[in-house]
Amino acid sequence: MASYENHYYPVPYCYLLVLCVLTAPVVSVYNLTDEGGLGMTFDGIGGLSGGGATSRLLVSYPEPQRAQILDYLFKPNFGAALQILKVEIGGDAQSTDGSEPSHMHTKDDQNYTRGYEWWLMREAKKRNPDIKLYALPWAFPGWVGGGQPYPKPDLTAGYVVNWILGAKTFHNLTIDYVGIWNEKEYDVTYIKTLRKTLDDKDLGHVMIVAPDGGWVQISKDIMADPELAAAVDIIGAHYPGTHSASMAEKTGKTLWSSEDDSTVNNGTGASCWARILNQNYVNGHMTSTISWNLIASYYDDLPFPRSGLMTANQPWSGHYEVSDPIWVTAHTTHFTSPGWKYLKGVGHLDGGGSYVALTDSKGGLTIVIEAMTHQYSQCVRPLLPPYSVKAAQTATFQLGGAFAKISSLHVWYSKLIGSQTVHFQSKDPVQVKGGKFSIEVNENCLYTLTTVKEAQPTLYPKPPASAPFPLPFKAKFDGPQDSSEAPYFADQTGVFELFVNESSSKFQHTLRQNVTERPIVWCNDAESAISVIGDYNWANVSVKCDVLVEEAGGAFVAVRVDRGGCGVHQAKGVFFWLLEDDKNNWIASTDIERNSILGQGKVNATIAGQWHSLFLYSKGDTTAGT
Repeated sequence: MASYENHYYPVPYCYLLVLCVLTAPVVSVYNLTDEGGLGMTFDGIGGLSGGGATSRLLVSYPEPQRAQILDYLFKPNFGAALQILKVEIGGDAQSTDGSEPSHMHTKDDQNYTRGYEWWLMREAKKRNPDIKLYALPWAFPGWVGGGQPYPKPDLTAGYVVNWILGAKTFHNLTIDYVGIWNEKEYDVTYIKTLRKTLDDKDLGHVMIVAPDGGWVQISKDIMADPELAAAVDIIGAHYPGTHSASMAEKTGKTLWSSEDDSTVNNGTGASCWARILNQNYVNGHMTSTISWNLIASYYDDLPFPRSGLMTANQPWSGHYEVSDPIWVTAHTTHFTSPGWKYLKGVGHLDGGGSYVALTDSKGGLTIVIEAMTHQYSQCVRPLLPPYSVKAAQTATFQLGGAFAKISSLHVWYSKLIGSQTVHFQSKDPVQVKGGKFSIEVNENCLYTLTTVKEAQPTLYPKPPASAPFPLPFKAKFDGPQDSSEAPYFADQTGVFELFVNESSSKFQHTLRQNVTERPIVWCNDAESAISVIGDYNWANVSVKCDVLVEEAGGAFVAVRVDRGGCGVHQAKGVFFWLLEDDKNNWIASTDIERNSILGQGKVNATIAGQWHSLFLYSKGDTTAGT
């Protein structure tokens, strides 16, 4: 559009002639070439099991559904085809949706079969031997330090390194990366000590990621301390909003979004995931993005329900859901590998959205384009500033250098929002002429254009139908297990493990709580150990449990428990307690902290060292316990 002002001059036969020339809008051409060098090295896309107990129910699935779920997560060129698996180093304490067991409850105890993360890592490696493994503590056993893990850095480093050594010795698993303490303050001396301990144990290949929190302070410390700079390989930040800090980039370290997403795995969550997978590199030069969480395999009543790449939280029915983020991930992982290089020519589309391009440095090329709108791609955190995306735009690309002779590109397409969604569908190849091609990009759609040829994956049959938790239910605590924990039980404080009680023929197969010292917690555990099972919406229900209080303390059964996770210390319901107490050895309360007492008294019985049968019945406003 042209604008001008007319001026009148009273001179005869003299006129000012203004010519307005209207031109067509300039169409941007996005150049992709390796001339002048390449960008950073792609480290892979990952999922996080833990932080905490987010894969708890997966191990209890029946076959073939369990194997199918694992294939959707890890099998190359099938589902998500993840390239990194990050797991929690269990610390006997609540870490979001449950507690995971430590390999060392005490300093004299070492057990490398507890929990299910070992099993999960083995299964991931079985499907993809090249997958990278990354470990991070959320909590620590109490013996490691006095409320903090850092007063004795040698002790804490030895504890973490023992886990890494145990992974190799007992499971033939090589750990590639290790972190410090999830989203908590780090300690420079501890990081240096951890590096030295790793090196002393011939684990020089294990790279340290720090701090699994924010960018700024660790970057300042690295810039000021050459020894720390030598110890830290990767700066990992959480929920960076697709932006790193300038100081982090100045360190020269590899930058990762070492935890991201946390959004319900519907179309909006998938759009969030698609946007950040591209823009974490475009805006922040992050070469890996890891989803919290890997799989929503925990009860819907716990915090952040269905916030995994897919959902599998009904092992009793075998039902699972292959959610949209699985196919968003496939758009990158099926057509790249860790070690590929980003091209320098990545960026934002003029009409909104972004594009990245990667190469195997052998002439192979993969381009991923996303056009996720603000309305439908907001992650749960952080706040997403406003922006706009055109409903449709034409993107034209010019290939140069090693890519100039490419004649066609395979096309994969997903539409994530709307009534007619499409998940990872192959389309007709786009023809490249003179190194140039154009593609129409529609809002809330995701495209991959690649030289990598792949057939459309053949998916598994539809899984069994969803079903409520089966009642009546009886736990037997026996049989071979891939986990030390009982099927369907989800520990919220403390650690309950299968235990063969050889001192009793009647009560031989048991579930035993093994944490006797308060851990170094990540969030607010309850004062009393608790494991939940079933559905807190149950209103009319009865529960019977045989219990043994081995020493001073007590035991309880409960119904209508309304919460778990980091709010478990505020759990309400109906709790029936048996206590080693001289005044009141039974109590009925409406909360786990026993602040609201329904009734209490004393029975003539020896509590500790004896088996007792607890029964609790609740129907409507009536509650009874014996």
